[in-house]
Amino acid sequence: MTLTLRYFVAIILASLFSSYSQAQTTGKFIKASIGYGSSASYDIEDYGSQDEVDVIGGGLYLQGEYIIGLKSWFSIRPYAGAIFESVDKDQNVQNQPQYKVTTNAFLMGGKVRFCAPIPWVAPFIEGGIGTSIGKFETFTPNVNFNKSTILMHIPFSVGLA
Repeated sequence: MTLTLRYFVAIILASLFSSYSQAQTTGKFIKASIGYGSSASYDIEDYGSQDEVDVIGGGLYLQGEYIIGLKSWFSIRPYAGAIFESVDKDQNVQNQPQYKVTTNAFLMGGKVRFCAPIPWVAPFIEGGIGTSIGKFETFTPNVNFNKSTILMHIPFSVGLA
């Protein structure tokens, strides 16, 4: 299919089935997410100089949520997931040691979501607390962190459902 035909089909399907969709629901659901995950060092190496280096790792991100919609505007979301990241193989850092930021971890925790009472597009705010269990490594001139441990994380989201 050509690109314009794909857009046309997507617009037709969205307009035909939009009357069946609602952003706010009650009940129990499972939501799965897969995508790109990235890690970066908090310290900016040689900030403001010509030797400034961005140290970033990237890879696969997986997450599953069990959504418990108690009200149309409030839901509880326990989740579990995993993140597998490595450093780019073709870094453009010459005459420097191999900087890296990698993460291989299992994630689990719980979140709550509050939605505005708008039927088709519901603005929401979501937050919670969780743990990350795995191997975390950051190697830069300012940081040498290499641990297999349990760390706390705080998920936070703002968006439209």
